[in-house]
Amino acid sequence: MKTAAVASPDVAEFALRMGDTCLILGHRNAEWCGHAPALEEDIALANTALDLIGQTQLWLGLTAEAEGKGRTADDLAYLRDSSGYRNLLMVEQPNGDFGRTVMRQFLFDAWHLPMLKALAGSKDRRIAEIAEKASKEVTYHLERSSDLVVRLGDGNGESHARMQAALDFLWPYTGEMFLSDAVDEALALAGIAPAPGSLRPAWNEKVARTLADATLKAPESSYAQKGGRSGVHSEHLGLILAEMQFLQRAYPGANW
Repeated sequence: MKTAAVASPDVAEFALRMGDTCLILGHRNAEWCGHAPALEEDIALANTALDLIGQTQLWLGLTAEAEGKGRTADDLAYLRDSSGYRNLLMVEQPNGDFGRTVMRQFLFDAWHLPMLKALAGSKDRRIAEIAEKASKEVTYHLERSSDLVVRLGDGNGESHARMQAALDFLWPYTGEMFLSDAVDEALALAGIAPAPGSLRPAWNEKVARTLADATLKAPESSYAQKGGRSGVHSEHLGLILAEMQFLQRAYPGANW
């Protein structure tokens, strides 16, 4: 039986991690608006960004409710410094070329969809509702990103080389998605969220199948960059926030 969301530091932290990751990846995708290599991709990336930012609003709204400090989703998005963010390190890395952006989206989507499917069975009603809504969007995200990985990886010599370079660069950041801490353990025990490690088999299967079709080879290293989920970030996040938060910081409380 699913219960209503309750004020909980662990629920607040989990929703913050989900919301921040969606927000920063959404912002990175939005940076392609007007710059993508083809009009169709320009529109698709913008739509993906909008989906992710819409999901951000739901997750950060839940964070605000669960923490009970009177903050709003907007406060959380625009009035925190980088050390307060809990996003995965992978999503804050620079876009690079189009191949790296596509590869990052695929590696994230292949984790995001199994996570949302597991969360749809959460004992926390609000989390289950958010996951059910978001999974419809992310199903399309994964279909699109995996198709592009195959098309570019198994394309010509240059596209293949760029996709392999993107995979090599991003691979060390993927391990963070499956790391667990006390928050994850408490939520898994309560039936609110899955243990991160339980998502790895589905991710491995999807990634391996797609990379094989794309004639790409996954790096053998198991090294995992980490820190984003605990507030330790690269310098890239600060640059993102300087741009994203400028208006609210310069004109506090401004509205249209």
